[in-house]
Amino acid sequence: MRRVFVNPESPHRDAVQEAAARIRRGGVVALPTDTLYALAADPFSRGAIARLFEAKQRPDDRALPLIASDAAQVAASLGALPAAAERLASAFWPGPLTLLIAAPASLAPAVTAGTGRVGVRVPAAAVARAVCLAVGHPVTATSANISGQPATADPDEVERMMGPRIGLLIDGGRTRGGAPSTIVDVTDMPPRLVRLGAISWDDIQAGLDRA
Repeated sequence: MRRVFVNPESPHRDAVQEAAARIRRGGVVALPTDTLYALAADPFSRGAIARLFEAKQRPDDRALPLIASDAAQVAASLGALPAAAERLASAFWPGPLTLLIAAPASLAPAVTAGTGRVGVRVPAAAVARAVCLAVGHPVTATSANISGQPATADPDEVERMMGPRIGLLIDGGRTRGGAPSTIVDVTDMPPRLVRLGAISWDDIQAGLDRA
């Protein structure tokens, strides 16, 4: 595994392009998000998703979350957001809000685990957003650990656990950790809380009420 060190606030272009190239070729890359380290792979490639599941030893009945560079990339790659989702995205992206939306048929089937929905967010992490922008579409963002083991904010722990299993680690130092993203299902009205996380339900409701 190759390990590349970057400034988490301003990652250098070569590192971002290397990560994006590996992802476009079907590889798996570990990178820092605004919470923990994540494994990024191409969600539109069956082969890439199979390699990701193999690397994590993850059961294939569990869906994979995605991250994107911005709301425009979500709409271009996954479909237009419903009005409620647009309001929440405007209020909380970039940040720890995952929106469950209808999944396009172009996604690798294992990404959704047969649910017909996919979770996506725009993280408040420059490295992750830059890689998504360079790839040209959203990427996976499942935690960078063996399934069943604790997720980690420490790149040394990522290397220890995942080093032999992935091609590249983008090391931006320790991430801040903290609560996971709040997950809201916007495929129906009214939107439904799936997991309470860093954003309170009261704040979500306030975001939905904004004109």
